[in-house]
Order: sequence, then C-alpha cells, then structure tokens
Amino acid sequence: MSSTDSEIGMRNLRDKAGYERLEKDVAAVKNDIAALTDQITDALGSFAGSARKQARRGYTQARANVDSAVDDISERGGAIMDAAQDAALSIEETLEEVITERPLATVGVALGLGFLIGITWRR
Repeated sequence: MSSTDSEIGMRNLRDKAGYERLEKDVAAVKNDIAALTDQITDALGSFAGSARKQARRGYTQARANVDSAVDDISERGGAIMDAAQDAALSIEETLEEVITERPLATVGVALGLGFLIGITWRR
C-alpha cells in the first residue's frame, strides 16, 4: 500500500502544482485582458477626441463658407439694387426731358398707347 499512497501523494502534488500554474495563467490572462481593455479605452478616447476636433473644424469651415456666400450675395444684391435705381433715375430723367421738349408728341404717344391697351383688353 505504500506504493499506492506515494502514487496518490505524487498525483496530489502534481495536481496541486498544476492547479497553481493554472491559477497563475488565469491571473496573467486577466491582467493581459485588463491591460488590453485600458489600451482599447485609450485608443477609443483618442479617436473620439480626434473625430470631435475634425467635426468642429468641418462645422467652422462650413459656417465660414455660408457667411462668405451670404456676404457675397448681399454685395451682389446691393449692386443690382444700385444699378436698378440708376436705371430708373435715368429713365425718369429722359422722360422728363422728352415731356418738356415735346409735350404734344408725348400726349399723342400716351393716347396711342392707351388706345392699343384698350383694344388688347377687349379681345
């Protein structure tokens, strides 16, 4: 029986050593997983910060483009308005000169236009 007892004792020692090695391996894997989790968290945080910065830059650039377009449209609108006012003043001045220089011809043209408009509306 002594050989069986010693075999059982050896097996127990091997099992205990194997269990301790397994515990150490599991602890090492847990530590590796924790370190990997920290690395992934850092990488995601860095990525999120970079994405946030890019989004801010894109928003700022888009806003600047819109502001520039609005300013450009405003300037063009002002220029068109000025040109329209100049044209209206020019037409007004020309009509005043024609009416002053040729009052009878002006009345005749006005009567002719009125007659044509009246005939057109009848139809």
